[in-house]
Amino acid sequence: MNVFIYDAAMSPPSPGTPSVSGMFELVDHFGRPVDERSYGERYLLVFFGFTHCAVVCPRELAKLSLALELLGADADKIQPLYVSVDPARDDPETLRRYLAPYSGAFIGLTGTAERIDAAKKSFRVFAERVADAQAPGGYVVPHTALAYLMAPGGRYLAHFTAALDAPTVAARIRRHLHATESPP
Repeated sequence: MNVFIYDAAMSPPSPGTPSVSGMFELVDHFGRPVDERSYGERYLLVFFGFTHCAVVCPRELAKLSLALELLGADADKIQPLYVSVDPARDDPETLRRYLAPYSGAFIGLTGTAERIDAAKKSFRVFAERVADAQAPGGYVVPHTALAYLMAPGGRYLAHFTAALDAPTVAARIRRHLHATESPP
């Protein structure tokens, strides 16, 4: 699957190129309905994953938590979100328990399979259930491992690959925060 993701630091995508819309209608880990506008003037740092993920999700959540710590006071401008790609197992309570050890005040989001699919499409995220007899429940959910930075209201700003370390992610987030706060 070829996916183009626009980063504000790059040239604008050509007409007809798919982009990240950042729209979602889900339920947070407190059971409240939320969408991309629910967090007011806060930026969103969005990562898709699942609570039974053995390696990628714990590693990325730890990295993103450290990046938020490195931002200091700028982290107060950001709401980190962890969107489940496994709604069959990831209910609000499961997400809340799973995210508790991570700093950065991550909020877990889940919903019906249809709502999760719509969010994945909106962020151009691949995630597909695959049978695995060794995994809890007999399956895993390989998924895109990108973190997305969204401006208040849900406008896409940038994405960060798993290959980036926490200081690099923090520096890039800071650059975007200050660039969007400056008058044009």
